[in-house]
Amino acid sequence: MPVTDGQVAALRALLAGDLERHRLLYARLGIDQALAGYTALVTGAFSEAVERRFGANYRPPDVITFVGDVRTRADQIAESLDPAAAERVIRAVFGDGSVRDLRDVTVVSAQIVLLGALIADERLDDAGLDAFLADARKLADRLMAGSLPAP
Repeated sequence: MPVTDGQVAALRALLAGDLERHRLLYARLGIDQALAGYTALVTGAFSEAVERRFGANYRPPDVITFVGDVRTRADQIAESLDPAAAERVIRAVFGDGSVRDLRDVTVVSAQIVLLGALIADERLDDAGLDAFLADARKLADRLMAGSLPAP
């Protein structure tokens, strides 16, 4: 089943900082859509954003620095984001380690927090955010179809 427009709209609202709209749209998804398509979309968007940020120049020390920076942005983030798990979910995008031993909620929570920071750092306008989400949606559809391994 491909990613739906509703799932994209919910993630777009979150990444645009419209938390009330995100809550409303996410609640409309229902548990099955939230667990499958939305989670795949978050993973696809996260992978896309990590590739953009670190890409060909990926180095583990840069990941450590980035995670440390993200944790300093807000007390709530510092308390909720496990730095070791955060670093692992980023490194897993590059095939550097695995997150299979981590709980799904730990992985997705870290992805969402880090994704928000990655997108905030890019300072995308509306058209840029839409283009980013279109790329993420394609990746998520491939993940859901099983043509790509999950990071």
